[in-house]
Amino acid sequence: MSHLRSEEDSGKRSLRRGILMVRNRLTADDVRETEAALAVRALELPELARARTVAAYVSVGSEPGTRALLDALHARGVQVLLPALLADNDLDWGTYAGPDSLVSVRHGGRMTLLEPSGRRLGPEGVLGADAVLLPGLAVDGRGMRLGRGGGSYDRVLARLERAGADPALVVLLHDCEVVGHVPEEPHDRPVHAAVTPSGVHRFRRVP
Repeated sequence: MSHLRSEEDSGKRSLRRGILMVRNRLTADDVRETEAALAVRALELPELARARTVAAYVSVGSEPGTRALLDALHARGVQVLLPALLADNDLDWGTYAGPDSLVSVRHGGRMTLLEPSGRRLGPEGVLGADAVLLPGLAVDGRGMRLGRGGGSYDRVLARLERAGADPALVVLLHDCEVVGHVPEEPHDRPVHAAVTPSGVHRFRRVP
């Protein structure tokens, strides 16, 4: 079992490296175009059209952009929850109230993230979400998502599962990041849909 797990870990590391190399070659114009297209595609999702609360995140660097989507959801009157990274890599949550509600937070020399400046809801705050937008590096045809490896969203998904919550799980990606196979571990959970600039990929039927 440990041998299999080490192979899966190695496969994930290799896939992450390849995708990050491609992302690092993207220009600012590429990222802006992706952000605009993702907002249009994501807003067409029935799961977001009927959602009252959406847990999302603020994209950084060459990640598929989320800012246009956050603003569109907020303008619709949707409660948008954004994460704040805790010291143990778990996530707290706060409410997005527009661009002025974000603050830049540096985490131990590792990274600088934009996080909500208002009252914190606690890690359990995500349990009220009708849909959860997940960052990722890739997804395969089964809906298995490749994350960055920090484990923050594994905790979020485990928390949702323990509580019996079943929000729509959606990952936002560049077109080339829908791949043939993502190595999985026992704790990994599939997403229900992936949104890329060219369209929506579904892994579970809309009820």
